[in-house]
Amino acid sequence: MLTEEELNLLIRGCALNNRESQKKLYHSFYGYAMSVCNRYINSNDDASEILNDGFLKVFKEVHQFRPAYTDALNSFKGWLRKIMIYTAIDHFRKNQKYYQAAAGPDASVIHLSDVTETPLDKISFDEIIRFIQELSPAYRTVLNLFVVEGFSHDEIAQHLGISTGTSKSNLAKARKQLQKILERKTLIKLTKNAG
Repeated sequence: MLTEEELNLLIRGCALNNRESQKKLYHSFYGYAMSVCNRYINSNDDASEILNDGFLKVFKEVHQFRPAYTDALNSFKGWLRKIMIYTAIDHFRKNQKYYQAAAGPDASVIHLSDVTETPLDKISFDEIIRFIQELSPAYRTVLNLFVVEGFSHDEIAQHLGISTGTSKSNLAKARKQLQKILERKTLIKLTKNAG
């Protein structure tokens, strides 16, 4: 992990378009930025595209970065996270028609038999993230923006170019779809453990 002094040197180098500084900053925050991108997209190619587009914005605007609080490293991570989120939103808006066409009319419907027991407490954080990635892009984006990022439905509607009602509906559907995915995966796990 970088020290605050190393981060400041890299930021100054990036502001001067120093390629070595850009490379070091990119590699230092690659994993963190990719974890943000992966919350919004389930394709590695698309996540990489968002990440790279986001870093281009970082390099273009890094001269304007000012720490919002005394811990410059966490302040930079917050600034970087915000850029990655907005880049993911832009990517979603640009590809929204494609996602809807690819998902098809029944993409939000998951048929599941009745489940009598759901030991959700045994599901790991990584599994939940993978399950969220199974959601349709519209549902996944609204869920992440509302639950993880704390955006209001009005903010989500404004950023995604949808109505507030659509944002609320997509969140409700995302929660239902996620619950069904969790139940289905739990049932599969129970079946494997019993067999």
